[in-house]
Amino acid sequence: MSGRSGVAAATGAEAFSAELPAGRPTGWWGMVMFVATEATLFACLLGSYFYLRFQYGPQWPPPGIEEPTLLKPLVMTAILVPSSLPVIWAEHGIRRGQRWRLRCGMAATLVMGTSFLALQATEYDEKLHMFTMTTNAYGSLFYVITGFHGLHVLVGLTMISWLLAASLRGGGFGPRRHERVRNVAIYWHFVDVVWVGILFTIYLSPRL
Repeated sequence: MSGRSGVAAATGAEAFSAELPAGRPTGWWGMVMFVATEATLFACLLGSYFYLRFQYGPQWPPPGIEEPTLLKPLVMTAILVPSSLPVIWAEHGIRRGQRWRLRCGMAATLVMGTSFLALQATEYDEKLHMFTMTTNAYGSLFYVITGFHGLHVLVGLTMISWLLAASLRGGGFGPRRHERVRNVAIYWHFVDVVWVGILFTIYLSPRL
């Protein structure tokens, strides 16, 4: 009997493993394709910025608009870019079954991302007294590029808030169930990398 039961168990295990999908899960591929699409869109926006800048003439930003200050954008960078570290820490923690690391990491990233958006709102409040989206090409590019990125940060914070709420409710996260955390991590790292490109394009390149 023990031999037959062992054979049956082995056969069942083999059948179960045969049904498991091979390679990356569908959610991973979906997130990677989405990020690639959004990266292409940002590349087009940043490319348009440089094209119009060199078409406009030697003075950029146009007359009447001061060069963008660096203090606030650098503070925003110091907040947003390191926010990927708690995400990495949380993802590695949940792979080990440590839900407390997932909760702490998501909470820290949520605070940092919200702080970034708050600073961006104060920057907009200052800039709108000097120029708007309809003032000239520079104004349109500035608000479209930074605003589009801010929207992506908001989407990322929504995903992180959902993960945090689900983990606090005892959602099914663990060593074998962390795909959603990994997908959100991919998106958040993408948001951080794009901001570095925006920092160079919008805030640093006019000084070069």
